[in-house]
Amino acid sequence: MTISSSLNAGVAGLNANASRLATISDNIANSSTFGYRRVEANFESMVMGQNGGTYSAGGVRATTQRLIDQGGSIISTSNPTDLAVSGRGFLPVAQLSQITAGNNNPEMLLTSTGSFRTDAAGRLVTESGQVLLGWPADADGAISDFPRDTSNRLEPVQINTNQLIGEPTTEINLGVNLPATATDAIADTQQLSIEYFDNLGRPETVGVTFTPSVPPLGSNQWTMTLSDSAQGGAQIGEIGIEFDDARGSGGELLAVTGPNSADYDGATGRLTLTVDGGPMELNIGRLNTSEGLTQLSDRFAPLSISKDGTPVGSMTSAQVDENGFVRAFFDTGATKIIAQVPLVDVPNPNGMVSLDSQTYRPSLDSGPFFLWDAGDGPTGEISGFSRQESATDVAGELTSMIQTQRAYSSNAKVIQTVSEMLQETTNIIR
Repeated sequence: MTISSSLNAGVAGLNANASRLATISDNIANSSTFGYRRVEANFESMVMGQNGGTYSAGGVRATTQRLIDQGGSIISTSNPTDLAVSGRGFLPVAQLSQITAGNNNPEMLLTSTGSFRTDAAGRLVTESGQVLLGWPADADGAISDFPRDTSNRLEPVQINTNQLIGEPTTEINLGVNLPATATDAIADTQQLSIEYFDNLGRPETVGVTFTPSVPPLGSNQWTMTLSDSAQGGAQIGEIGIEFDDARGSGGELLAVTGPNSADYDGATGRLTLTVDGGPMELNIGRLNTSEGLTQLSDRFAPLSISKDGTPVGSMTSAQVDENGFVRAFFDTGATKIIAQVPLVDVPNPNGMVSLDSQTYRPSLDSGPFFLWDAGDGPTGEISGFSRQESATDVAGELTSMIQTQRAYSSNAKVIQTVSEMLQETTNIIR
């Protein structure tokens, strides 16, 4: 019985070390596979019951586990949509075959890295057919409040490289100095034209006229009238503005009066206008400050005029930032958020089911998943222009291979010795 148990223990040792060698070979074979998570083999002893003081060898049993929570290092690439998760969390993906088959709710899989490029439909897809999933943005670039414990609202991230976009102007900031000498004598009006973009991306003009109030001389008062080219030059606003001439505050905006003074907010410095396409904010500066309009010296000087909005432009590229927002870039310099990619986290990443192409499926052992904003909660950030290397340490695996080979040879020697002992027993019978 003891000799027989020794033989069984030797066989069990061979099987266990063969399993360990299989994990080592898998790890080494995937040492250059992006996003690969190494497999580890652990040995557990088996103890047989003792009978009358006679010892029976129980042998060994091998168990394997993929260490999904241990990722490789991040390296840089030249593709803006090469993505890698820096820290905890996984990118949600789905199989392209499910999406092209018309599955409106494809199974969500998880991966830590991927080289995503647009396919014929503009979807971000890897060479192995993994489609990046995210929440679509509204027309204004805002992301709605989607549920975080389900993947039903995730959609393939789609980039339309043929897209044209034009952002309407909704705010203009004026930094203009009016000549202080203009209200000391009869002076000409000052004209200013400011280009803006309408709702269809067409350029239009807001005309601004500054008329000094004379008499009385030295009033430091002006009448500011505004017109809109989109409405045939019709007047869209008129206010009276007065500047301070006190020591220490000379030239600052002191008061706003006139027909449209109710549309001026002294706390923010904004004057609300209504152009042909809708409301527009004109920032002329807060009261008792020199932020916008000023009256100094003898020179009319449009020092700073800025506005939002852009003309119609074509998309040139798209990138995913560290918070998962997919931003489209246009040749006019404009950017627009088109989607947000969340990071998925589970309580026990090692409990997920491993699939092909470095993808994983949440399971009962992993616990329920939750969709986080990248960089929020326990999750890390998303790195663009990046890939995650394999978690395999080749030097460590080769060392383990030598140890496994020695252990395998030793177990084979045990079997050989048992065989010789059984042969000696047979010879005694003869």
